Amino acid sequence: MDKELHRIVSTCIIYKNGKYLLLQRSFEKKAFPGKWTVPGGGLTLDDYINEPKTTSDHWYFVLGNSLRREIKKEKGIEVGKISYLCDMTFIRPDNIPVIILSFYAPYKNGEVKVDKDSINFAWVTYEEVKGYDMVEGLIDEMKMVDDLRIQKV
Repeated sequence: MDKELHRIVSTCIIYKNGKYLLLQRSFEKKAFPGKWTVPGGGLTLDDYINEPKTTSDHWYFVLGNSLRREIKKEKGIEVGKISYLCDMTFIRPDNIPVIILSFYAPYKNGEVKVDKDSINFAWVTYEEVKGYDMVEGLIDEMKMVDDLRIQKV
C-alpha cells in the first residue's frame, strides 16, 4: 500500500464592519503565488505535541487553537469566536494533497502586519473582493459567510 501523506491547513475569513481581511500571498509561495487569500496556516506536530492532552490520550481543539495562534503570531490580530464553514482538498504542484478546513470569525483587535509570506493586505466588502485575483473558491466562501452574517442580523 502506498504511503498517503496529506497537509492539513486551516483558514479563517475574518470580518470587521462589513469588510473582510484579504492577504496577498508572496510570489515565492509553492501554491497560488501572488494570489489574494485569507489568514491561515498548516497544522504541524508542534501545534499540539508539547501541549497537555485534554484527555488521557487525545488533544481536543487543536485546529482552532493553532489557527488562533497563527492569526495572532503571523498577522498580529486577534479574532472572536471561530466557526466552521466548509472543507476542500487540492493537490499542490509538488503533488502533496492538501486538506483545507475553512472557518470564519469576527475581528477582535490588533493591527494587521505583512511579512515574507503575505506581502500586502486589504479590508474589502464582498462586492469589492470580486476585483481581486483570489485563490479559487474563496469568493464563494466569502459569499457563504456574507449570507450567514446577514441571516443573523
